[in-house]
Amino acid sequence: MNTHGNACRKDELESNGAVNVADTVTSPIAPMCLPDDIENTFAGISAEQRVRWAIQNLSARPVLSSSFGAQAAVMLHLLTRIEPDIPVILLDTGYLFPETYQFVDQLYNRLQLNLRVFRGDLSPGWQQARYGKLWEQGANGLDRYNRINKVEPMRRALKSLQAGTWFSGLRRQQSASRADTPFIEYKAGKDGLQPIWKVHPLADWSDRDVGIYLKQHDLPYHPLWDQGYVSIGDTHTSTRLADGMSAEDTRFFGLQRECGIHTEI
Repeated sequence: MNTHGNACRKDELESNGAVNVADTVTSPIAPMCLPDDIENTFAGISAEQRVRWAIQNLSARPVLSSSFGAQAAVMLHLLTRIEPDIPVILLDTGYLFPETYQFVDQLYNRLQLNLRVFRGDLSPGWQQARYGKLWEQGANGLDRYNRINKVEPMRRALKSLQAGTWFSGLRRQQSASRADTPFIEYKAGKDGLQPIWKVHPLADWSDRDVGIYLKQHDLPYHPLWDQGYVSIGDTHTSTRLADGMSAEDTRFFGLQRECGIHTEI
């Protein structure tokens, strides 16, 4: 499946003056025109090279989204070493763990993040007054909760920041729903959102790769990691990993893994 929008044939790339991604990260490739073998090429270079290539060859308006979850420090450190002022999008539902807010402050100060916080149009209190506790209303309630607090704020963030390239830390090993995550995909844009490139530099990283990077750069895990939380979102939809559970079971009561940000936008 072509995940890159309008991919280019090799002869077209040569006529445009494009070169092998593995040889350099400075040659321009026209927007909407990527090598057919970009996934194979990216598989052969480092995450840092992938980031540098994407920043230099895709849109001039890159952003990074982060949930400030268990292993978030890797992407934040990797991206800000290369693009120090990249906008970092945080979706604040109002129901994050106190430890998450503390983790945000810790990384904000250490990495000097250009943090951009977006929230739902309705406050958590107003949402509960109007709709009740949506997370207790089954799959439909969860979908509505996520749409209000995550999907729509993310769409607003991308639009207001005029993002052309969206970096995310999704990894194939995280869940079955992410097993086919590409390094680069093209989102054509819908419902008023501009077209955008989505880049996953860590798509092929294992948990071990993450741990090595954190140790090498003296970066912290989320403080709840040591308490058994392997996937950390809102207080009411995140649970500790217990015997017989998969990481996917620890989010949204096992009803779903994705909140919609990476599937509906």
